[in-house]
Amino acid sequence: MPRKKISEFRAKTILAKELGTAYSGVSIDLKANWQSTVDSLAAGGSYVVKVDQGVKGRFKKGLVKLGRTKAEVSGDIAELAAKGFEFMLVEPQMDHAADSERYLAFERQRAGTIISWSAAGGVNVEDAADGIRQAVFTTEVAGRAAEALGVSTDTLQLLAKTFNDNYWSFLEVNPLVVMDGKVGLLDAAVEVDTEAAFFVDGRWTPEDFRDYTASAPLPQAAAVEELASQSQASFRLAVLNPQGNIFLLLSGGGASVALADEVFNQGRGKELGNYGEYSGNPNAEETQIYTRQIISLMLESKAPRKVLVIAGGVANFTDVRATFKGVLAALDEAKAAMREQGIKVFVRRGGPFEVEGLAMMRSFLEREGLLGEVAGPEMMLAAIIPLAIKELEVTA
Repeated sequence: MPRKKISEFRAKTILAKELGTAYSGVSIDLKANWQSTVDSLAAGGSYVVKVDQGVKGRFKKGLVKLGRTKAEVSGDIAELAAKGFEFMLVEPQMDHAADSERYLAFERQRAGTIISWSAAGGVNVEDAADGIRQAVFTTEVAGRAAEALGVSTDTLQLLAKTFNDNYWSFLEVNPLVVMDGKVGLLDAAVEVDTEAAFFVDGRWTPEDFRDYTASAPLPQAAAVEELASQSQASFRLAVLNPQGNIFLLLSGGGASVALADEVFNQGRGKELGNYGEYSGNPNAEETQIYTRQIISLMLESKAPRKVLVIAGGVANFTDVRATFKGVLAALDEAKAAMREQGIKVFVRRGGPFEVEGLAMMRSFLEREGLLGEVAGPEMMLAAIIPLAIKELEVTA
């Protein structure tokens, strides 16, 4: 009996409808215009952002972001995309007490539908496995499980009916939050029986299913992954829009998120070609290899006008002069193609040997006709982004 995981978004949409409750989550697909989806979120809310690709143990793997403002959601999506994922879920955060978390699961086995339940749920439920009860689902068992969970028997019967009506082989809700007899589905995992005739009635589409792992990276992202595996420094790259017109070469984790967020704040999120960062004092050769991949992505984009933003915070240890030598080596390799495409480069950086590094950068960009702006710590970090966007507007 083969199984396929459906997206958590689809699973919760079905469950909410059957339970007669509202579901306000939104699905994020990096191949679509996802920024408009983020823009539709209510301001002032608190949100959860998580990967929606059938990955187990997401919270412990850092694939779930809690208590996020609307302004932070875009950066969170970009950060998860940098890890290779392309589907996310954004939901209003449900505040609750830890002791309201329960565990509930249904699984189709030879003996029948098996229900598993525990009054203690959550991310550490495996640590309390002895407290999980299992039995073939019957009316009598439903009563016992409902009492332990603090829900009505009708609720469990309705969940079992939903399980069967949709040809599910597995349903896990962990945690199931129970407050005043009402249930909330914080996390839901569903697998569908692929041997059932579920395509007959058009119930499922390919978009409902999710890969178990991150999507295969483009060659540039794969090259960065290999570089990172061989270096003491940190390198990350995610391709958000191959046809974008804003490409980022960022340093420092916190600064990189702030700069990517500013692109979205300026209403240009859908034009952002990539996200990622380098940090940990990489040497010139490593920085050249990393920069080469960003430039390669940028040159492949079919956007009529493009800009490259090279930016980061004020480093404590990273030698700006050394890393800029690597950046300049990569720029030198591609300068003719960049001039032909009318690309301008905008730089904001600070740290050890910043004066020498910025002077080297300005001299090269002026000489090669690529200069947009070069600035040090005298410019606020995010201010470089509006300047780059203005260049796109002027030359559009």
